[in-house]
Order: sequence, then C-alpha cells, then structure tokens
Amino acid sequence: MAVLNVVLVEPQIPQNTGNIARTCAATGARLHLIGPMGFSVDDKKLKRAGLDYWRYLDISYYDGLADFFAKNQGPFYYFTTKGRHQYSEVSYPDHAYLVFGREDQGLPEELLLRNPDTCLRLPMKGGLRSLNLSNTVAVGVYETLRQWGFPALENQGHLSRYIWPDEGNGR
Repeated sequence: MAVLNVVLVEPQIPQNTGNIARTCAATGARLHLIGPMGFSVDDKKLKRAGLDYWRYLDISYYDGLADFFAKNQGPFYYFTTKGRHQYSEVSYPDHAYLVFGREDQGLPEELLLRNPDTCLRLPMKGGLRSLNLSNTVAVGVYETLRQWGFPALENQGHLSRYIWPDEGNGR
C-alpha cells in the first residue's frame, strides 16, 4: 500500500497540529513532528483539535531538522509561499514527504534555496501572507491521495435513514 508522510517543522499552534493529526488519522498518512514545538504534546488544545483520533496515528518525533533528515529519505516536497511550482503540477510518488513550516515563519530559507525544484505553492491572491497551515496540509494530502486513487479510503458515504434523490424517493 502507498505511504504518504506529512512533516511539520517546528509547529507553533496546537490547534493546527491537532487538526493536521486528525487529517492524517483519517487518511492513513504518517505524521512527523520536528521540534522544537511551540506547545507540549499533552496540550489540551492539541488533544481537543485531534479529538479521539490520536490512537489511529502513526506519529514520529524529532529533535530538529538534522535528526529528521538523518532518519528519513525522500522524496521531499516543500510547501511554501515562495515555491516555483504549483502543488498540483507534481506527480507525487509512493513514500512522498510533504514538508510544512512554522505558522509564523515557514520553512528555513536555506532549505528552500537548496531545493528550488521541489518547493511548491498553493495559488492565492497577491498581498496575502499565506493560508492556514492545517488547510494547506489538507490540500496537499488530498491532492496526493487523489493522484493515487484514494487507496484504502472509503469514497462513498452511507446514510442509514435516507434515500438519495436519484435512488427513488423523488425529492
């Protein structure tokens, strides 16, 4: 089965990380948290945002970027407002790492300068700083999974008490 990795570099806002954890749990993506973080992993805001999904996570923690890169091999895709390419222009391979920076600073400039061909951006209006981190992660994750055909994910909802209009009730 295909493996997708979501990497947060020094996340600062527990609610964002909780939301991202929930997205990873719901999609089967692995979550990598690189410190130092702006909160404790037992922060109640972090836990509340992730709801009861924590037990479904495959999560790893790292002491910094050097620790992360020593333990993981790419391919790495860096999401940044400074990216040369749109996130939807890339064909994401199995074991891809989608890397996201701090909410207040983004990814380190030297990392982006060393990897210009894999720096990706989401199109947005000029004059604005960026989208919310958890929203950006969700867009990147679902684009990758869309390209892969949503492996091992349910893609049709089920209603127990209702019938859809095209299934005979005429509403």
